[in-house]
Amino acid sequence: MNGFEKRAELLKAKIRETVLAMLQDCEPKHIRIADIASEAGVSQVTIYNYFGSKEILIREAFKYYVTEHVDDFEVFMSRGPTFQQFVEYVVKADTEAFRRFTPAFIQQMMSGDPDFTAYIDEVTQQRAMPLMHAFIEECKEKGQISDKVSTRMILTYVNMFVAQSQKLLEEAQQSGKGEQFFEEFLHLFFYGVCGIEPEA
Repeated sequence: MNGFEKRAELLKAKIRETVLAMLQDCEPKHIRIADIASEAGVSQVTIYNYFGSKEILIREAFKYYVTEHVDDFEVFMSRGPTFQQFVEYVVKADTEAFRRFTPAFIQQMMSGDPDFTAYIDEVTQQRAMPLMHAFIEECKEKGQISDKVSTRMILTYVNMFVAQSQKLLEEAQQSGKGEQFFEEFLHLFFYGVCGIEPEA
């Protein structure tokens, strides 16, 4: 990559980061190219030259955000976490996304953009799921997970809670004690309502 290409990539990254920051407070429809250009310190022409339209820019910025988090997830998994650390990471990463972006925006990206939906499916099936499957099998071998439950059921169980991350975040905020809320949630996730399985 030559000097011109490096500068172009740095500008693109700055523009994407600007859009991600703006999306924390604004719906996409309320964001204008002129506002993005002003915040990023670039011309509107530069944005159009690099991305073509506001819609493409927003999609690329969010795709970049997702890719970064999948990269972080792979690094985390390479450190050999326990199953409890894994669940804590997954739940907190998902709730962080809802802290940064409005539910309406996430819903729009996940269901209203076929290209983005296809990208998420590809990342999930080719990168995240194989890692999770292999990790759960390893945890079962180490005795960290009950061998009475199949890997498929464990993944279903984890995904069930991840799918409710927005609701969990809302409940945590309403409780006024977010950290305690998630500590109780994780305890319930691992030990259930009865605490621990009674001895036979």
